[in-house]
Amino acid sequence: MRALLSTAPGGPATLKLIDVPGPQPGPGELLVRVRACGINYPDVLIIEDKYQLKPPRPFAPGGEIAGEVIGVAEGASGWSAGDRLIAVPGFGGLVEQIVIPANSAFRLPGERSFEEGAALLLTYATSIHALYDRGRLEAGQTLLVLGAAGGVGLAAIELGKARGARVIAAVSSPDKAEAARVAGADASIIYPPGPFDRDGQKVLAQLFKDAVGPAGADVIFDPVGGGYAEPALRAIAWEGRYLVVGFPAGIPKLPLNLTLLKSCDVCGVFWGAFAMRDPKANAAHVEALFRLWDEGRISPVISGTFPLEQAGDAITALAERRVIGKLVVKLD
Repeated sequence: MRALLSTAPGGPATLKLIDVPGPQPGPGELLVRVRACGINYPDVLIIEDKYQLKPPRPFAPGGEIAGEVIGVAEGASGWSAGDRLIAVPGFGGLVEQIVIPANSAFRLPGERSFEEGAALLLTYATSIHALYDRGRLEAGQTLLVLGAAGGVGLAAIELGKARGARVIAAVSSPDKAEAARVAGADASIIYPPGPFDRDGQKVLAQLFKDAVGPAGADVIFDPVGGGYAEPALRAIAWEGRYLVVGFPAGIPKLPLNLTLLKSCDVCGVFWGAFAMRDPKANAAHVEALFRLWDEGRISPVISGTFPLEQAGDAITALAERRVIGKLVVKLD
C-alpha cells in the first residue's frame, strides 16, 4: 500500500510517498481502507517534532480519517466489512490502510461523503468541548472567536450560534470575514498581521473591546495565540472564560494581573486527552454533533481537496495560514 511518511524531522518537503506492507489488525481492532484524511494544524507540528505527541519514525501524519472497514479482528464487536466510519487516530492517516481500535470509531451516516466525514471530528469535537465544557457558554452571552475562518474557528462560530450566543469573529482578511459571516457570525473584525509592539497591542485590544461591547466577551476562543492573546484577554468580561486552543502565532505569555482584575478564568483545551479520559462524555458530544449536522446547524467547510501525493501541499497551505475551513486529502 502507499503511505506518505515522515522519515526525518522537517517540513512537508521531507515527506516521502513509499510503498509499504499493509497492516494487520490485532484484538479489538479494525482494518480500515482510508478514503479521506482531514489535514489539521497538528500535522504541521508533528512532522517537525514540535507537537506534544512524537511518534517513532517512520510515521505518516494525518490525524483524522474517514473510510470503510475491510477487516475485523476478534473483540471488535459491532463492526462488519463494508461499514463506513470516521475516527481520530492522532497520526497515521495519510496511508491507504490503517488499523484503529474499534472503540475509537464512529459510524459515518450513509448520506455523508467520506470528505465531509474527514472534516468533522477533530475541529467540531474540539470546539464543542471547548465552548460547552470548558467555556460554559450560555444563550445570550458574547463569544469572541479568534482565527475565526479556520477549521476550529468556523466550528466555534456555528456551535456558538447553536448555543444561542452572540458571536464576534476576528479574522485577518475580508474573504475570511465573509466566510465567518456565512457561518453565522453576528459581526466580524479584521485584525492586522503581527508581530505587535506595545502600541500595536493597545490598538488591537481596543479593536477587540469595541467589537464585543462595554461588557466584554463572556467567552474568548483562541486557536491563534502569539501577540493576539493579551489584547484579546483585555476585552474579556467580568468572570469571563479565556479558552486556550492553539498557538500557530506562537506561545503567548499573559500578565496574570488581568485575570485578577477581571476575575476571569484562563482554560486550557486538550480535546484528545479529554476524549481518552472521558470517552462517554466525548461520545455524547459526537452524538450532539451528528444531531446538529442533521438539523443543518453545522456543516464542515472544505475549501480544497488533494490527492495523497500532494498532501504535503495541503500541510504547507495550513502552515502558511492560507486556508478557510478544512483541507482534505482523498485516497479513492
